[in-house]
Amino acid sequence: MMHKTDATIQPAAGIKADYALMDTWFTTEPMLKEILKTGTGAVGMLKQLKQRYTYCGRQHTLPQLKKFIDFSSVGNIFGSLVATTKTRIPVKIVFVRNRSKKSECLYILSTDIALEDAEIVRIYRNRWSIECFFKVSKSFLKLGTEFQSHNYGAMVSHTAIVFTRYIILEWVRRNQNDQKTYGELFFMFCEEIQDMDLTNALQGLMALFVAHMSTLSSDITSVLKSKVTEWIASQVAFIQALFGNICWES
Repeated sequence: MMHKTDATIQPAAGIKADYALMDTWFTTEPMLKEILKTGTGAVGMLKQLKQRYTYCGRQHTLPQLKKFIDFSSVGNIFGSLVATTKTRIPVKIVFVRNRSKKSECLYILSTDIALEDAEIVRIYRNRWSIECFFKVSKSFLKLGTEFQSHNYGAMVSHTAIVFTRYIILEWVRRNQNDQKTYGELFFMFCEEIQDMDLTNALQGLMALFVAHMSTLSSDITSVLKSKVTEWIASQVAFIQALFGNICWES
């Protein structure tokens, strides 16, 4: 895990990672240079832009590099080659079948050229679980939309609550080896939990409190009744109406 500060990339305190995973938007040469400065490797999908890579002493675009790969393979990984970027960063480029458009292929870059092709693809595949995490957090767990606040501490607390919800969903999915999607699990839990409005919740809490008072000594009960009655009288009309018919047990 990494974060960006003042155009430089630094590892988050106490968190170690072997590789930073990126989609095509972030897999650029400046980003690769900053990541490598931290001692972390990078694995990311490449986009067919005008960038060129030096291979066999000559510069080639990504489509031009395809001529060095045998695409007759029936597998999903056609092959790979090691090239250098404009600033001479050695990278391994793996050519992968594009299942959505068979006439094209996907390019996955790794700054660790010692990795096997299949391992590079496996590592990059982990990005999908990260995408699922953000999708669930935003769509179902209301990350950033559940409430509005300008207080940094409140936002940190909100984020922690959302992440805790996600951890519970993931724990259930793994512990039960459940094949349901996160969305299915989320709605399943929603159906199991009966919604209770604030009025019923407060009345139920007060009823529990009053019932517990009957187990106390008479002098303590008398003091508590007096304090609760004073508190109710000092509240707004809504609270007074809510608790106005409390049945004090003798």
